[in-house]
Amino acid sequence: MGLYEDWFKKAYTSDGKTNNQLWDDYIPKEQKIYEYILGEKVSELSGTIKELSEKFSMSPEYIAGFIDGINDTQEKKVDLENLSEESYISLKIDFEVLYKKMVEYKADHLYNLPQWKEIFTEDHMRVLYKGQKSSKTYVREEKIGRNDPCPCGSGKKYKKKS
Repeated sequence: MGLYEDWFKKAYTSDGKTNNQLWDDYIPKEQKIYEYILGEKVSELSGTIKELSEKFSMSPEYIAGFIDGINDTQEKKVDLENLSEESYISLKIDFEVLYKKMVEYKADHLYNLPQWKEIFTEDHMRVLYKGQKSSKTYVREEKIGRNDPCPCGSGKKYKKKS
C-alpha cells in the first residue's frame, strides 16, 4: 500500500466522510508548511518524502496529503499513487496560481495568512481573489423579451421565429 493510499484511508471514512480528528491535527501542520513557503518566498520545494517529513515534523502520510493539496498547482503533476518514503519530489511554487487555488478550495486559513502581504499588495490579492471567484460564476445573458426592441437594430419589436 502506498503513502497516498494510507493518507486517503486515514483522512476519509469508507463512506466518503472526512475524519475530523485527523484533519484537526493535519491542518495546523499544513499551515506551517505554507507559512514557511510564503515567509521564505520558496520557489521550489524538493527532497524525498522522508526528508520533507523530517523537515516539517510530519508523518510521510501527511506529506502525501500536502502534496495532494498542492498538486493541482503543478505543471508536472506528482504521481500520487506511487509515492514512497524514498520518492523524490520537486514542487515548483507559483504564488499567483497557489493563491488562486487556495481561494478556489475555500481554504481561508491559507489564503488569509499574513505572509501573503510580503508577496502581494492588498490590491493585487483583491484582484486575484475576485478574479478566481468570478471565474467560477456563470452569468446568464438577459433574454430578449417578445416586445423588446430587436437586437438587429431595425427598431421593430423582437419576435421569435418558429
